[in-house]
Amino acid sequence: MVRIVLTADDTLMSSFRDIPLADFFGCAPYTLSLRLIYPFLDSKLPQVNGIMKEAPYSLRKVEAALLSSGYSEDEVVVAHPRYLHRFIGDDTEIVGISAMDPFGLGPVTTMFTYGGSVESFSEHKFRELVRRIRGIREKRGLKFKIVVGGQGVWQLVRREDESKKMGIDHVVMGETEHVIGDIFRSIEKDDANWLIVPRGFPNVDEIPPIVNPAYKGMVEVMRGCGRGCDFCLPNIRTARYMPMEKILREIQVNRRGGIRRAWVHSDDIFLYKLEDRRYFYPNREAVVGLFKGIMKEVDDANPTHGSIAPVVADPRLLPDLSKVLRAGPRHWIGIQPGMETASPYLIERHMRNKVKPFSPEEWPQVILEGTYAFNSNYWFPAYTLVLGLPGETEEDALETARLIYTMEKVYRKEMNGLARFVVASLAFVPMAALETERGFDPAEFMTEARFLVVYWSWRTVITEVERSLKMFVHDPLTKYLVRPIIRLGSQVIISRLRAFGRRLGFDPDKRLEPLEMRVRPTITQR
Repeated sequence: MVRIVLTADDTLMSSFRDIPLADFFGCAPYTLSLRLIYPFLDSKLPQVNGIMKEAPYSLRKVEAALLSSGYSEDEVVVAHPRYLHRFIGDDTEIVGISAMDPFGLGPVTTMFTYGGSVESFSEHKFRELVRRIRGIREKRGLKFKIVVGGQGVWQLVRREDESKKMGIDHVVMGETEHVIGDIFRSIEKDDANWLIVPRGFPNVDEIPPIVNPAYKGMVEVMRGCGRGCDFCLPNIRTARYMPMEKILREIQVNRRGGIRRAWVHSDDIFLYKLEDRRYFYPNREAVVGLFKGIMKEVDDANPTHGSIAPVVADPRLLPDLSKVLRAGPRHWIGIQPGMETASPYLIERHMRNKVKPFSPEEWPQVILEGTYAFNSNYWFPAYTLVLGLPGETEEDALETARLIYTMEKVYRKEMNGLARFVVASLAFVPMAALETERGFDPAEFMTEARFLVVYWSWRTVITEVERSLKMFVHDPLTKYLVRPIIRLGSQVIISRLRAFGRRLGFDPDKRLEPLEMRVRPTITQR
């Protein structure tokens, strides 16, 4: 039996058959129809006798930090949630859980579950996991502590009484690599508060590289952002850039596990080693150099998050990166940028630095031209936007709806099949500098303009789901069984969304006036 057992719920331990965007299935409502689909999509990450061969990056970071703080390899294991009973025993002191969306309060899930009116898969699986662990403890008469950390622990803090009733003994919130050994030893000695918030952030030298392979070959190249959007948690973190030596070391760990690709994680890849913090012009040499170094070690690399303005501000950035990443008609590079809103007023109020070096008034056109820059260089942006930001008016939401309508109905036609993008409308969740504001509840605050934002966002997703299934899904089971089910599910989503709008008196077929559409970049470069 093992002293420290680390795990996560099922939705974080599945590859979802590597179908693009299927990772978001955990945000879906835990309904009967979707429960029937889940077994066909759920493909467990590789494990041997319950020990993960690949694991979520967050767990690998905790594992590495514990080992670097004095725990031995025999004392720490990253285990699949369905095999925890093999590792928990009299010697176990802590069972640690990495949580992404434990109560389904995240921005995506809030939209998918109509403001939390129904339980999500992520919430159901998290609660199920905690019950299983608690059941092992009670059945065997053990005394180990259940400790939860990760990006979603703010939800447990907001529902502290409920979390304690579930049997969660401690919640750790924040970056911990510099102090995790002290935290875990204090928990073992019964000398820790229920909520543990470390002081400060670890510097680069205090963040150890992973020692075992991470899911999708993930490697971290930077933390923090620096743009200062007041609704965004990464902005409260100091920007730090990982040196190439540390990045390559993690890639080598993944390669030893048979993973010859790199999922390059950052809060904004185009800000890597940023020097211009006044206008936020990207450091093209550093960004391109980063990927040149990575591509020498892997067959394929893909960034996680990036912003839109830099690719318009520096027209050479994407072409140079596409050449390094070998992007082309059969090899698109995915990235998740934040569109947030098309309203210059909301940009000015909440995220002025996000659009630099451009002005808030130019933002809608920056998005259109950025989409062209992405697509013409074979990049696939999965945009996110925030619905219900404080101060949002009906006109603000309508501006956003018009932009998405333009992208779906006009831009796709203009690009003659080269247009690739999705837009996900997320509910505003009060965090960071806006944590005292009221969050957006779709069931309570839906208006016609907001409905149109949601409706046209989903239309972009359905378009790409249909296309992606044809392009990327080839194994027999998924092709002949799962693919038709997903197509049917897509049509059901649209039908129900239209019916939902009509019940509220909204017209999903309302004609929107498209924005001026300039396919090729025309914004004057600063």
